Amino acid sequence: MENIRLTIKETEKEDLGNLRALWNDGEVMFFVGFPQGLGITREETEQWLEGAIAKPQRCHYSIYADQIGFCGEAFYNVDDHGLAALDIKLLPKARGKGIAFRALTFAINQAFASGLAERAYVEPHPGNEKARQLYKRLGFKAKPRPDYLEEGQTYLELSKSQWKA
Repeated sequence: MENIRLTIKETEKEDLGNLRALWNDGEVMFFVGFPQGLGITREETEQWLEGAIAKPQRCHYSIYADQIGFCGEAFYNVDDHGLAALDIKLLPKARGKGIAFRALTFAINQAFASGLAERAYVEPHPGNEKARQLYKRLGFKAKPRPDYLEEGQTYLELSKSQWKA
């Protein structure tokens, strides 16, 4: 793991061009079902931002690193059951440098610090072995999917008490 200085900040309008490039990258979006990218426009990203952040239950972060620049995104969204959905996406140039581990650690800490989340979960694509390894390193474990969530192929969970330990 390289020692790279990260800046993880709440996403703002100035970050939207970078996010649009991330979301329109088919390699980045492959495992979330968009192998050609989203094809999202500037206007659509601006509309997205209006509803994307609803602190403290929903926060979105843009990730930057020295000598790399924009790396990707991380977010959490806590539902009414105290369960925080988490996700992270990185550009290929930012992978394999420990950035995902550090950025997702930040998002997990923020979700639990909000006071709303008692558990957090991720839903890695079964074929995304690197993501599965990352989540395992962070302490996520396979658990039964709560009935109220939409069906999915995988469900890995981490409790606030496990995270603190």
